[in-house]
Amino acid sequence: MTAVAERKGSRPASAQRARRRLMPGQKRMLAASVMMLIGAFVPWLYTQLGTFTGMAGPGLWTATVAMLALAGALVPIRMLAVVQGAIAAGVAMVIPVWQFWHVFSQVGMAGWIPGPGLLLTFVGGLLCGIAAWQLLHLEVAEG
Repeated sequence: MTAVAERKGSRPASAQRARRRLMPGQKRMLAASVMMLIGAFVPWLYTQLGTFTGMAGPGLWTATVAMLALAGALVPIRMLAVVQGAIAAGVAMVIPVWQFWHVFSQVGMAGWIPGPGLLLTFVGGLLCGIAAWQLLHLEVAEG
């Protein structure tokens, strides 16, 4: 047996590293960050001229807040996770709605349709907001 294996096997049970439990809402925020990040890269608009991805403009913002949501999903401090999730949710929900409204007000629905990127980003923001709400109203067990 190697020295490393002997040291690992000789560690008492009390000295074993304990895994940190995730708070309710953190897995949801992790899923939301993945949705927002994927939504930033897939097409936001389909037109007769081709597809337009979010990375041509507003997707840069949503990819950035997706990383903020990812940090909120991994941080062990509850209020910091709530603030990060709320900021990410606000940006990821406002930008796709603004993008849709802006294009709709310019040309109506003639010649374009919204792509999956708008929907993924908006739903990811909504899910991130739900996760932040869940983390905010988390009841800490006494004892």
